[in-house]
Amino acid sequence: MQESFWGSFVVGLGITVIIFIYVFQSITNTSEHNYNLLKETTEAAMIDAVDLAVYRESQVIRIDREKFVENFVRRFAENASLSRTYVVKVFDVNETPPKVSLEISTVEKANVDTGNTGTEIVEFDIVNRISAILETPY
Repeated sequence: MQESFWGSFVVGLGITVIIFIYVFQSITNTSEHNYNLLKETTEAAMIDAVDLAVYRESQVIRIDREKFVENFVRRFAENASLSRTYVVKVFDVNETPPKVSLEISTVEKANVDTGNTGTEIVEFDIVNRISAILETPY
């Protein structure tokens, strides 16, 4: 009887550990996806928003604020996961020198087995922030 108890304990512990690994892997993958998407989208939107007329006249690199936000939201929406709801916050856009500060937040939900009482939905807030400066070689 004692061996069967230990066997069922090990199986239950194994299932619980697998569930926790799955939940934390999902959260880590979501955060990594959001960060890489935020970084690549910010860089591409800043390059697209460079005001070429000002650069041709005075050799000063300047980005257009409205064009940057428009390009960023369009590019982010094209590549974001459709199963999540995102909140995009643009904190600062400096036109000269080109600098932006952004924040992307989303909520990851997971079902966690609580034993005899059933499952519980756990929510994790995932927030990624970036401040970027457009650097160009002279």
